[in-house]
Amino acid sequence: MTLAVRVPEELSARVPVEQRGPGLDRDSVRLLVSRGTAVSHHAFVELPWLLRAGDLLVVNTSPTLAAAVDGWIGHTRVVVHFSTRGDDGRWAVELRDPDGRGTTRARGRGGEPGAPRGGGGGGRAGGPAGTEVRLVGGARLVLEEPLSARGERLWWARVSRDVPGVLREHGRPIRYAYTERDQPLSAYQTVFALPSPEGTGSAEMPSAGRPFTARMVAELVSRGVQFAPVVLHAGVASAEAHEPPYPERFVVPEASARLVGAVRAGGGRVIAVGTTAVRAVESAAGADGVVRARAGWTDLVVTPERGVRVVDGLLTGLHEPEASHLLMLEAVAGRAAVDRGYEEALHGRYLWHEFGDVHLVLPEEAPHTPHCSSNHE
Repeated sequence: MTLAVRVPEELSARVPVEQRGPGLDRDSVRLLVSRGTAVSHHAFVELPWLLRAGDLLVVNTSPTLAAAVDGWIGHTRVVVHFSTRGDDGRWAVELRDPDGRGTTRARGRGGEPGAPRGGGGGGRAGGPAGTEVRLVGGARLVLEEPLSARGERLWWARVSRDVPGVLREHGRPIRYAYTERDQPLSAYQTVFALPSPEGTGSAEMPSAGRPFTARMVAELVSRGVQFAPVVLHAGVASAEAHEPPYPERFVVPEASARLVGAVRAGGGRVIAVGTTAVRAVESAAGADGVVRARAGWTDLVVTPERGVRVVDGLLTGLHEPEASHLLMLEAVAGRAAVDRGYEEALHGRYLWHEFGDVHLVLPEEAPHTPHCSSNHE
């Protein structure tokens, strides 16, 4: 899906909202609400009044890693983005070139330095097999094989040291050229993030959860909104070539699966906080629409053709017009709703990217009819 819009550079959120002025907190962002093609404009702090008792928010508890580490191939400096830990102990990595501005650009490509998300197909981002990278701190990394036949952007690599330890000591959050400056890792952690026992997590923040504060969560619970935690460790994203997302590790616990079922049976709405939460819960949903506890890897790509089986609504950031995430948004809301929402976001000068404003997509409810627990069956 490609939207016929262009996002002006000045609509990129360059710093977290709490750094834009005195008295601002994470929940000081704006909230665009779509119900079908009907659009309304709100502050995010109004969210408790826009949801209702019995609704369920599915949230991703994956912590964000300090996933960028400096290294050298011979005398050439590179930046390694650690994406995903494999079952065999290897890590999927992306090698990028520093651009001299504190950010990076894809290797072997002539595109814009520090392109907004991830690497990109079409150029040799890594390789050949056997390439050795010396990491700051003394660890060594050896590329073994491309992660996917789709291209050589991500490679499986062996690392001579414990990677979570390397990231703790020498890593920094992955940063993109539209941001103004480096931020501490705490700026990339959501209120839902929980440490992973094996030290794994997300290469990029599950950013739809960022505007939530403990105060906001408490108010939502007090008003009867429930939360279902899931885990999806997000790898590096891919908007330079806009290819589909790579397989990612996920967990839908038994308690969360049961809660989704109970809410749907009781007429509540299942609203995913972020595209990662959609991918996780839809990966655990059978063809019968029942969510069951699952853990492992998912290669699910939610498209309008596949549709959604469980999710009624979605809270998400604003994505690039070519991003594959928009296919998921179209699967949830329909093309007309997405087109209308993005038209309003541009007209209202909402801010894009992980520190930007958010978009709540709710089911379009016909007047004078009882609420149905699912709009996708």
